[in-house]
Parts: sequence; C-alpha cells; structure tokens
Amino acid sequence: MVVRRDPGEWYLGGTLPAFQGPSPYGWVQRIDPESLEPIAQSPNLPCGEHVWCGAILAHANGSIFSVNGCYLHRLDPVDLSVLAERRLPVDRSHNGLLVLADGSLVTKDLRLEGQGGTTLTRLDADSLELMGEPFVLPEGSMGRIAADITEEGVEFIYVPGTEHIWRLLRVRDEWEIDDWRPRYRDPNDSYGLAWDTCLSGGFCWLHDCGDIPPVRAIHGTEPNGRWSNPPNLSWRQSAPWRGAQRLIRIDLSDGSQVSHVAPFGKAAGGIIAPPVHVPSHQIAIAWDSINGGLAGLNDETLETLWQLPIRPTMQPVVYPESGEMVINDFTDQSSDDLVVIDLVSGDLVDRAETGSRVANGMFLSPGEDRDVFYCSTLTTARVSWG
Repeated sequence: MVVRRDPGEWYLGGTLPAFQGPSPYGWVQRIDPESLEPIAQSPNLPCGEHVWCGAILAHANGSIFSVNGCYLHRLDPVDLSVLAERRLPVDRSHNGLLVLADGSLVTKDLRLEGQGGTTLTRLDADSLELMGEPFVLPEGSMGRIAADITEEGVEFIYVPGTEHIWRLLRVRDEWEIDDWRPRYRDPNDSYGLAWDTCLSGGFCWLHDCGDIPPVRAIHGTEPNGRWSNPPNLSWRQSAPWRGAQRLIRIDLSDGSQVSHVAPFGKAAGGIIAPPVHVPSHQIAIAWDSINGGLAGLNDETLETLWQLPIRPTMQPVVYPESGEMVINDFTDQSSDDLVVIDLVSGDLVDRAETGSRVANGMFLSPGEDRDVFYCSTLTTARVSWG
C-alpha cells in the first residue's frame, strides 16, 4: 500500500512474492507521486521467510514503520535506512499495524481455524522494545485489527476471530478482554472467516467468507507462503463453503445485536477485503469477489438500494463530500480497472485501466487532489478523475 507522511511525501511498501526459490523480503520506497519512480529505497527487510502483504505506516515521531512476516522495522524517512529492527515473538506472518493513543505500536500474527490463538504484540515506537507480555487470544484471527477511542477516553482494539469479534482494552501495559464479544460465525459452518472490520456509525461492519483456498494454502504451510512446488493460488477458485456472501452489522454498544444479509444470494461467495459504511449517506457497501457483484444497502434496514455487475476485491476509498467511491473491477478480460461509483444511485461514473492483469485485496490510498494510488501484485498506478 501507499501512505503519506507530510504533503508531497509518499511511501510505498510491499513484499517480494517469492512463493518458491530465493528468500522473500519486505521493502519500502519513497516515491515521486507523479512518476511513481523511487526517490529512495530501503534495504531488503528480513521477513522470516514468510510471504504476506504486511503493512506500513508513517508515525508522529517522523519514522516509517514496516511489519512484514515476523519482523518489524523502523526506517529513516529520508533515505529509508534501518533505524531499528525487531524479530517478533511469534514466527508467523503478521497482519496489520496500528499506532495507539500513546504512540506505541501494536501488531498481531495471522492464524486460521484450528491453528491456535492469535498473539497481539505491543512495542515502543522508538526502540521497538516489547511493552508488556504478548497477549494470546482464545481464537485465531485472520483479519487486521482496528482501534477506537470512546468519548470517555477508553481505547479499544477490535480483533476478528475465527468465531467471534473480540474487543480488548488496555489497562496500563496489560490487555483485558471486554465483555463485548459477539459471535458472527454460523454454527453450521456454512460460511468462512471474517477479514477486517469497519468501525462506523456506532456499528462494527464486516464481510465473512474470507478464508478462500489460496489464503488457506498460504497460511497452512510453514513458513507461510513458501513451497518447493506452489499450489494453485488463484482467488477465483470455488469457495470451500456453501453459503452466500454476507454483510454483517454488530452494535458496538450491545454485542447481542447482530444483523446480517446476503445481498447477492449466490452460493459459495467470497471476498478478500472488508466492507465500507458511509454514515453521511446512510449507506453500507458490500461485494462478492468470487461470484461478482457490488451492492449499496440502507444502513438501518439493510435493504439493497442498488447493485452493479462488477467484481471488486480491494479496500476502496470513499469521498463523502462528492458522494463517490473508488474501487477496482477485475473484468472478464483479466483487466484490473478502477471505477468511480456514485454512492446514491449506484451509477458507474468513470473507469480507468490500471495496466494490471492481476487483482488482489490490497488497499487503495487517497491522493491529495481527487486521485488514488493503486497497488497490486505486479503493478502500481496513480489514477485521477475530473
């Protein structure tokens, strides 16, 4: 993904997708926002042999941070030299990286069903020293973590588990599991696991059906994503469950209030990204990457307002002022395009080819002037519209 530090300062982070052969590594570039050419590049960053997308962020202390595999790196913002390196306590791929209110960092490892509990690790952002003991959840977790602070100053972290959504609060340097722990998973095993959550409008929004065959393959091998002969890693394979893709809404003040809807109704749906809620327009956006389909739903009734026959896979960008959303559409011609959608009508306003023939679940990043940065396995692009 791409992140901005100060105006005009853009950073691109990724992983060498070496599923076999030479060792994988993480990398970060400082890029020219117009040409996308690198101005500076980090050295190859160790990842413990794991192949996964990791995360980067720009911190208030001025540094750029990269989590990749089982390593966390602090980088100089100018030349991207390594200022500090930490091998994390768990030898697995880590998914997500957050800054808490006190400036400390938190990340977690990625585990599927039957792989034990996920570990959250908190670190000092200057030294990368561990702060408190790593915390092990009762369940594994596939999706990235999200943070929120109440009006009373209570800081929560939300973790999508294999059965429940877990909410943790920090008491000094220790984590505690909150009483809010709603179950989202169907007990009949008709649906897959949740990816990331979207916290918006007093609700937790999520997609289930995310542990599709390539995800199961990558995280079912050690090191994650490494083989002598890689299996089929296409996300277009049939889903390993019979349920249709669902949008799930959970009340943040009452975890027993769980609502869900399957707007597309097609069996064996699947995704690799979280949904979006736009409170200014009272609309939630959901999609089915495997079967295809994008839908806008009334955020109160969960009634479908409109549908589009496109195939998104990525975390989109919403522009509430103009009522537009940018997301990808992987076409039947294997072209991964970016499309602009009118949130109210569902109309497809504009389309641009990125040049990519591969789609995945990466993050789109908003630029500074009605533009977005796009990242896929083999392609980066910057697209603007008028």
